[in-house]
Amino acid sequence: MTIGIRDAVQAVESGAVLGLLSSWPRVLALGEPTHNEDLLLEVRNELFRQLVEDGGYRTIAIESDCMMGLVVDDYVTTGTGSLDEVLARGISHGWHTAPPNRALVRWMRAYNEGRPAAEQVRFAGCDGSLEMTGAASPREALTALHGYLAARLDAELLPCAAETLDRLLGADERWSDPDALMDPSRSVGRSAEAAELRLIADDLVALLDAETPHLIAASSRDEWDRARLYGRTAVGLLRYHYWLADTSPGRMARLVGVRSAMLAANLLAAAERGPVLAHAHNAHFQRHRSSTRLGDLRVEWWSAGAIVEARLGGEYAFLATALGTLRHRGVDTPPPGTVEGVLYALERDRCLVDPRRLRAALGDAPVARESSWFGYAPLSAEHLTGSDGIVFVKDSYGSAAGQT
Repeated sequence: MTIGIRDAVQAVESGAVLGLLSSWPRVLALGEPTHNEDLLLEVRNELFRQLVEDGGYRTIAIESDCMMGLVVDDYVTTGTGSLDEVLARGISHGWHTAPPNRALVRWMRAYNEGRPAAEQVRFAGCDGSLEMTGAASPREALTALHGYLAARLDAELLPCAAETLDRLLGADERWSDPDALMDPSRSVGRSAEAAELRLIADDLVALLDAETPHLIAASSRDEWDRARLYGRTAVGLLRYHYWLADTSPGRMARLVGVRSAMLAANLLAAAERGPVLAHAHNAHFQRHRSSTRLGDLRVEWWSAGAIVEARLGGEYAFLATALGTLRHRGVDTPPPGTVEGVLYALERDRCLVDPRRLRAALGDAPVARESSWFGYAPLSAEHLTGSDGIVFVKDSYGSAAGQT
């Protein structure tokens, strides 16, 4: 069996990725089984650099706030701002301190220097304006969309004045209350003001669509694309806040579903302007239904990757990442018979695995690996049938974020 499995592995290189695919897909997604591991981000950086240079990819999207990501995109394309400021303002979830994220942004800026706009690589945050403990106020997205339209259209076309938006939004702290995730009564998402804002957001997005020819001529395609991002984000956030205030058994499933749909919409929008490399948790990209357990509640949803594939078909590809050990998290040598255990026995620091040949070499379904730490999600049998490749990293040793 070991000989057959050795035939299924190659170096983690762009040429090997292409060998697993019939052609370069429009969206090539690389997952990770846990966050905050510098080695995984370094593997991502090296592979993405090769794919930009060899595969013609022109957008790199990571699991970060889509609105904040505009700051990074401005920097890598024009040099606007300082690297430290751009990282702090442009990458969410506290991941701006990770050295590999800093290295990625620095490389993107260096790659773009002196290149015409059509050949530059763009940056995108593909996640909504969401954190694990809550969601942002829709203020930034709504006011930016309103401002874009107000500057280019007659006032009577707009559903309201800027002052009305400000009054309805109120204090941003009402929207971002972290306690609302566990206590629906703390959410303002079903207040009269929120209901009115949802109608206004819908009207603003409809107006943006209806006036597309004029708006692109009066600004630019890039500015219009950004306005679409403002609209997607405003509508998505208001929808998310609506379900935060829900008390039904389906509340959590709707919340994760809204987030997944926002992530998918951002990837599809990025793919309209050219091929996209995306990086996020495996659960955001896998083809089979994602799930998690919150106490006694099991929550299931379709990942952003599954949604994107439903729209793009063969233009979507997914590489899952698997890890052998995270000893600093109590995740030790994987048991024999698990996917990670079989690959760990090959004694390769990292490799790219053909899941079809691995399935054939394994024969029977692999043993399910149980993680001793909640933050790491092992591969399942579904990943062998639902991924186009597996990036295996033998051992990871934690993040150096915050170190000098």
